[in-house]
Amino acid sequence: MKADTGRKYRLYPAPDAKRRLTEWGHTTRAVWNIALEQRVYVYRQRGHTLRSTEQCKHLTSARADLDWLADLPAQCAQQVLRNLDRAYENFWNPDLAAAFPARKKRGHRLSIPFPGQAVEVRKLNRHWAEVRLPKLGWVRFRLSRALGGTIRNATVTRDGTGWYISFGVHTGARPAPPNGRPDCGVDFGVASSAYVSTEPAPRIMPPTLTGAETARLKYMQRKQARQLTYAKKHNGGRYSNRLRRTIAAIGKIRARQANRRADFTHKLTTDLTKNHGMIGIEDLRVKNMTRSAKGTAAAPGRNVRQKSGLNRAILDNVPGERRRQLEYKARKHGSELVAVPAFHTSQTCAACGTVDPDSRKGCGRLFACTRCGHEDDADHNASVEIEARARRTGGSVTNSTRSTAPVRVPAPRRRRTREAPKHADAS
Repeated sequence: MKADTGRKYRLYPAPDAKRRLTEWGHTTRAVWNIALEQRVYVYRQRGHTLRSTEQCKHLTSARADLDWLADLPAQCAQQVLRNLDRAYENFWNPDLAAAFPARKKRGHRLSIPFPGQAVEVRKLNRHWAEVRLPKLGWVRFRLSRALGGTIRNATVTRDGTGWYISFGVHTGARPAPPNGRPDCGVDFGVASSAYVSTEPAPRIMPPTLTGAETARLKYMQRKQARQLTYAKKHNGGRYSNRLRRTIAAIGKIRARQANRRADFTHKLTTDLTKNHGMIGIEDLRVKNMTRSAKGTAAAPGRNVRQKSGLNRAILDNVPGERRRQLEYKARKHGSELVAVPAFHTSQTCAACGTVDPDSRKGCGRLFACTRCGHEDDADHNASVEIEARARRTGGSVTNSTRSTAPVRVPAPRRRRTREAPKHADAS
């Protein structure tokens, strides 16, 4: 049985357990980096690809010699190697756009994976439960929702706001039948976070940081820059306790910002899949959209600051995460997700189908068709066009990034008709 859903809860370990979990988090990061380096070295020298079954033998001998590695539960280290196997498989899979497995930095989020058979959960009351972790014992967590299935794996993580535990759960749920709701098209953007074709107004994501939080974040980042400069000049690059507290404060603000962004995204995708039978979205290339304009030393880019600000605004709306959530929530709520090419959706008239860049001058909010005179909000016009393209695909779910839905051909440019030359009458 494989896990088909996830559950995340707030974990409340004791102070000694926090210290030990922190050490385990750095140990799992070291195991990942060493195992990845070993695989790269062996492949370059011998052309052989190591797998977790072979590396587990080396892990057993290393645990006998290294105390810090032996302190980590053996199941966790073995799970790290299995996760590395999965990262390689995703990289080899042509249907996935996964990059080669990367090394984890010290500032990476702490994560300790556990297999399902290594943990045990018991309910204390309506709001609290405990999980038994190897070498730690029972740790309390907030039971904000029922598990609803069999635990297949667990992962303990830490961010700026505290500790969390995530369970991979097998529920055995099957895709829901079609819900019979009306269709819609959704245009994800920056000025309008999401404009639904069946709604008169856009959905705007609230600011993820308040004015005071933005000012504090800017202050703490400047403080971190000064402390880093001092550490490089006087401490040999070693971080002081003050610098670590500054980094923790920045991480807390960033974590709060990410939680608010995720809250809006979950509410948006749940509402769309529950209330619509088919959802059409653009097949966006987020990496291409957010590519830096910095250029090179020989050919420097132009408007680099403006492009970096646009990139942050695009990534703040997480179009890739919205698509991922729509894919699995559509199966759960009886809806369908159709991804259509984004080619000229903002320049196509939803009324007559004419494609003309002059219909949206200056990339403003107003769309005025140069052929039929149709006027509408540019994002709403694009959402209607997305819905029309999604319907022409036959209602099939398009999960591939190589969609082949038909696209309207741009209308030919109107040429000026020259007047016929006036010939003098022959006398």
